[in-house]
Amino acid sequence: MADEKILQEEDESSIITLTDENGNDTEFEYLDCIEYGGKEYLVLIPNEEDADEIVILQIEPVDEENENYLAVEDEATLNAVYEIFKERFQDVLTFAE
Repeated sequence: MADEKILQEEDESSIITLTDENGNDTEFEYLDCIEYGGKEYLVLIPNEEDADEIVILQIEPVDEENENYLAVEDEATLNAVYEIFKERFQDVLTFAE
């Protein structure tokens, strides 16, 4: 019973709710944080049963306790971060090309 509670807490802690500029909340599952080019990027997947695409967001620190998450516009950066993610999780996840 205690093990089930620990697993449930771990699952809940990997869920992040992000609010967009229109005030809409969306839940994502945290997959990884990757440093690339001197910046950090979050790798997330929508918290939906049939989700099959990841989201990569750049972390922008605001102060010691807060940070913003920005869409990555640069295609080369997105591809580089995605390749790092794929390499880290090649034994855990199956990737469609």
